[in-house]
Amino acid sequence: MNYQEIQVASGAPIKMWTNGVPVEGEARKQLENTARLPVVFKHVAAMPDVHYGIGATVGSVIPTLRAIIPAAVGVDIGCGMIACKTSLRAEDLPDNLAPLRAAIEKAVPHGMTPKQFRAKGSNRDKGSWDSPPNEADAAWAQLADEFEAICQDYPRLRNTNNHRHMGTLGGGNHFIEVCLDEQGSVWVMLHSGSRGVGNAMGTLFIELAKRDAQLHQRNLPDEDLAYFEEGAQYFGDYVRGVGWAQRFARLNREVMMQRTLQALRAIVPKPFESHLEAVNCHHNYVQKETHFGQEVYLTRKGAVSAKAGELGIIPGSMGAKSFIVRGKGNPESFMSCSHGAGRAMSRTKAKKMFTVADQVRATEGVECRKDEAVIDEIPMAYKDIDAVMHAQRDLVDVVYVLKQVLCVKG
Repeated sequence: MNYQEIQVASGAPIKMWTNGVPVEGEARKQLENTARLPVVFKHVAAMPDVHYGIGATVGSVIPTLRAIIPAAVGVDIGCGMIACKTSLRAEDLPDNLAPLRAAIEKAVPHGMTPKQFRAKGSNRDKGSWDSPPNEADAAWAQLADEFEAICQDYPRLRNTNNHRHMGTLGGGNHFIEVCLDEQGSVWVMLHSGSRGVGNAMGTLFIELAKRDAQLHQRNLPDEDLAYFEEGAQYFGDYVRGVGWAQRFARLNREVMMQRTLQALRAIVPKPFESHLEAVNCHHNYVQKETHFGQEVYLTRKGAVSAKAGELGIIPGSMGAKSFIVRGKGNPESFMSCSHGAGRAMSRTKAKKMFTVADQVRATEGVECRKDEAVIDEIPMAYKDIDAVMHAQRDLVDVVYVLKQVLCVKG
């Protein structure tokens, strides 16, 4: 048994895959609050990258009976990873990767949306913000009709960056990387989600859930754990909205992957195949699944599905290793694994503790930004990815170990 089981007074147990990985007290308290909800089924599972979040803990897997907790899904609905293996080898890449990074940064809009772009038709300053590429239009066409139907009931969602954010990376811990596996094959990997429209949808339904909880006078351990039950006024609308945002996120990653591969082809003269192996997986989402013979709504808040034989992605931080993994289908973790290394400290603390010189040293050998704006993403602000992987060795097998040589941050 590779997990620790914690009994919670007046609640479900917590099973924690955190042996050898520190867990802060605030995160443990959040897990206990979640476990006390009457809608939780069986137990709550905590992955080794678990850390404090808003309402629900990042790195937690929460099965609920006939109910969903919008704040557990969060506002970056459908955030996740996509990776593909190419036929390129390490020796096919140029010695100087700066032009490739510039090409990717031009091809994929990234960073916060500039204020001047909020008016239709104005230029965007980071990447090709002038007009959505054809891939983005085609992807949006798959979503447009249902989005309009959702907006009939929730018109404020129209006033979001929805179509315009298709094919854009965002900021924070979202990234695009070119990596090498242990055999020298070139991979492209990126991390992003449902962008502005997903944020707006998550925020909207979290507000409605809190209002619903107040109306029914639920004795919640944390107001951010307010939930919708099946049959409640907004339950069906949330299921529809969150499902739509998860599809947006998946398509958004596919569009950015296409654009990144186009940039790679523009810089590397050698013809190559892509998608020799490919993975596209969410790690902030909810869906119906059956566990221990019971149909539940399973929320993975910073966790990846790891069913038997299923491929997933566990990224490290800038300058660290990342992993393509195959799930073992461990029932006790609800067939899940971690979604990364997990933060060891807040962004504010990282900015106070580290310098640009620290960032330069920590990312030696990686073509990436090395300035004050990305200090909060320094590798030392994250947990040790090797310890995280060891703690979940009964959840996944490692298929490929990737080391980034180029990283684009928003």
